[in-house]
Amino acid sequence: MQRFIASGFGVGLIPQKLWGSDNGAGTFGAALAAIVAWLVWPLGVAAQLAVLAVAIVLSLWAPRPFAANHADPGWVVIDEVAGTLIALIGLSAGGFPWFVALAVARLADIFKVLPGVRRAEALPGAIGITMDDLVAGLYGLATGWALVTLL
Repeated sequence: MQRFIASGFGVGLIPQKLWGSDNGAGTFGAALAAIVAWLVWPLGVAAQLAVLAVAIVLSLWAPRPFAANHADPGWVVIDEVAGTLIALIGLSAGGFPWFVALAVARLADIFKVLPGVRRAEALPGAIGITMDDLVAGLYGLATGWALVTLL
């Protein structure tokens, strides 16, 4: 059960099946989160925050058995789900700021060049697995809301 949840309900295992590696698994997790965010958006910010809270709890619990020796297996994508959900909080689903927030969060997680992302990843175990995505998600959220303010 933990493996299934850690893999983002199976989406993190898709790249291994398609091309024999975990490359791109995080993007599959982010895509799952974008779909969830899109579906939850009409229910309002409170519902979005509730879904985010569940995703964060799951991302701290599910990867624990797979995080030995500071490991972050590529197929573990529940953390990308949580990070992407945070990036999209309160933004109009499908709007320009929403897409930019999604892209910024994903790129911040992939490249880890923005302040705090790499440092968050260095935290031990499942906390490190999750925190870099949450920090990257906060960058996406800030960018999305800056665009809402400017546009």
